[in-house]
Amino acid sequence: MNALTRFDVVAIGNAMVDVLANMDDEFLAKHNMPKGMMTLIDAPAAEMIYSHIAQNGVECSGGSAANTAVGIAALGGRPAFIGKVADDQLGEIFRKDITRSGVYFTTPCLENERPTARCMVIVSPDAQRTMNTYLGACSKLSRKDIDEDLIRQTKIVYMEGYLWDRPEAKDALAYAVELAHKYDRKVSLSLSDPYCVNRHRDSFLQLIKNGVDILFCNEDEIKALFDTDDPEEAFKHSENLCEIVVVTRGAKGAIAICGQDRYEIPAAPINRVIDTTGAGDLFAAGFLTGFSHGRSVFECLQMGALAAAEIISHYGARPETSLSELIAKKVG
Repeated sequence: MNALTRFDVVAIGNAMVDVLANMDDEFLAKHNMPKGMMTLIDAPAAEMIYSHIAQNGVECSGGSAANTAVGIAALGGRPAFIGKVADDQLGEIFRKDITRSGVYFTTPCLENERPTARCMVIVSPDAQRTMNTYLGACSKLSRKDIDEDLIRQTKIVYMEGYLWDRPEAKDALAYAVELAHKYDRKVSLSLSDPYCVNRHRDSFLQLIKNGVDILFCNEDEIKALFDTDDPEEAFKHSENLCEIVVVTRGAKGAIAICGQDRYEIPAAPINRVIDTTGAGDLFAAGFLTGFSHGRSVFECLQMGALAAAEIISHYGARPETSLSELIAKKVG
């Protein structure tokens, strides 16, 4: 990997504002929300759900890859982000917030079309999060938004699988992979959601085998990728998938599969799980920060687990303690 780079990671994903609210399972059932999943919704549905949760909600900038980018900055890394917001109030809030967090973000605004995206995150009493996403301006991310010079200056290109749902964004990711290969950069992908994997299993497998170096997923997503109910069978298939497959397993910790080699760690201890929003995003942030700085796979797993543990100990996907200090103390 070429060390003469300006950024450690450029994350490509949906730029949106998160609205987090605590609601019970009865609310999920009443509104036909599959618990623990992400569902794409239209503008009327977004307004309806927002009207029910606004009084209990907390608003902050979000999006899976954006969360990872902010986490990398909090870990002392050098992140950039590519994503589409509108030229509106929420778009300005997103841009100011992510830039203030230490992330380089210069993707041009979408003008006079759809509003900035928002995601209503319903947090259940058991800390599970159920997401209802209105994509808005996000859906307009395209090939022309992929900055070739930014890819050239970055060690790792990280992409969220949610983008694979839309042809324009899918083409943008394919172009980003092409540029990463052109400049000998690493490519990383998050599978994002089991439903997303089920929709795109064959094309995901083709992308991963031909263009991805580091894959992130949870146990449900890797099982969905290989269409099996047996995690061990999925792990075995992963040995020939790409350079590193990282599987997060909740309370069971995480595993990294590197060909025939496996590295496994337990979950980092915490007093209580408050909200799992952003856990996978921050795990990826910890792992990628470690990897881009030449850490061992085992240390990268440790960094991911510590970052995820911090994020699930409170509401929201933004760190509330110094992740860089935490890593220095626990990993060294």
